[in-house]
Amino acid sequence: MNDPIVVGIDIGTTKVCTLVARLEGENDMRILGVGIEPSQGIKGGSVVDIAAASTSISRSIEKAERTSGLEITSALVSLAGSHVSALNSRGVAGISGGVIDQDDVWRALDAAQAVAIPHNREVIHVIQRGFTVDGQEGIQTPIGFSGYRLEVEAHIITAASATVENLRQCVQASGVQVSQFVLNPLASAEVVLNKTERDMGVCVCDIGGGTSDLAIYVNGDVWHTMVLPVGGAHITQDIAVGLRVSPDQAEMVKKQHGFAVKNEVGEDEFFTMRAFGEEHPIQVSRRDLAHIIEARVDEIFSLLLQEIRRSGYDAMLPAGMVLTGGSSLLAGMRPLASRVLGMPVRIARPDNMIGLVDQLQSPSYATSVGLLKWAELMHETMTPATRTKVQKSHKRARPAGVNWGEVKNWLGRLLP
Repeated sequence: MNDPIVVGIDIGTTKVCTLVARLEGENDMRILGVGIEPSQGIKGGSVVDIAAASTSISRSIEKAERTSGLEITSALVSLAGSHVSALNSRGVAGISGGVIDQDDVWRALDAAQAVAIPHNREVIHVIQRGFTVDGQEGIQTPIGFSGYRLEVEAHIITAASATVENLRQCVQASGVQVSQFVLNPLASAEVVLNKTERDMGVCVCDIGGGTSDLAIYVNGDVWHTMVLPVGGAHITQDIAVGLRVSPDQAEMVKKQHGFAVKNEVGEDEFFTMRAFGEEHPIQVSRRDLAHIIEARVDEIFSLLLQEIRRSGYDAMLPAGMVLTGGSSLLAGMRPLASRVLGMPVRIARPDNMIGLVDQLQSPSYATSVGLLKWAELMHETMTPATRTKVQKSHKRARPAGVNWGEVKNWLGRLLP
């Protein structure tokens, strides 16, 4: 019971996944509870039906509680949607004692947050990109350095306050407090990127049902983030319209027969299906299906390439792109992405887990597992006194997830 318990709730357009894990040792994460439920009332990362979304989230949480035997009281929750935006800012602080300590870093980050943010938006993350001490640039961890002036360059991620509050209400309807929202690609990056990729320059893209979420890492830090409101659900909708079938049948056809590159599908490959208005199953060419899919997938990666170029970091990504998310499993996705982007592309899945992991070793659950990794990093950055207090709360008769609420504001300034 002394090992920390962490909880993550990944709320997506197609599914809600609640995970409960125990942190064991330095790098081991034992999955204790899994709750996966089809998503209702969520579209493009935003709540469109509070009652339906609350029901899906509650069912997911209940499943995770049953499998883990623990009551969930708080959790980290994923966040996506076109309402998310980001900006870069600089903050300066004087070093009072001559040697930089954590208070100096906090004051510099506070100064970086002193930017004009509309009243209808709230800050989700403030991520430090690098420090400068008395003109010396490129410092990653300034604590312990001697100097008089500390500058920090920060990446500030904001979201629409109303949209965030709606999502918070849906989670709280299940009696669970949101300890922190985490942007999808930042969570995914924690479990799919290695140190070499982060340092050299890489972008991670989580292609989910309703959105494609992008984060660019250079020199080990986040330099740019963006959420594109297009995902796998749009591919499914194209198939439904093109083949005149229901969305559910289109999703099944996409998974069973779909391919993202038309020229790699033989002209003699067919499958049978029942379309609207047809009394009997008809034969459909797989190449025709691939033509529909390729057009949309090509558009998604073209839009991502435009965003990467707009960021100005397109020449700083020798490690290419790492794909996650359920839509990355579509056959032919990786070679098409590499062709459109003109860079190396690999598909990644979470690993280094033990316990109930059979379902989770898939790109579909990179964000879900990444939330647990984020919670682990939060635990590592807590002070010993706060950690002791949290651990004592686990010695009560009724097991519960770690309650991070008391340190939410403080932890909001920390690195991912």
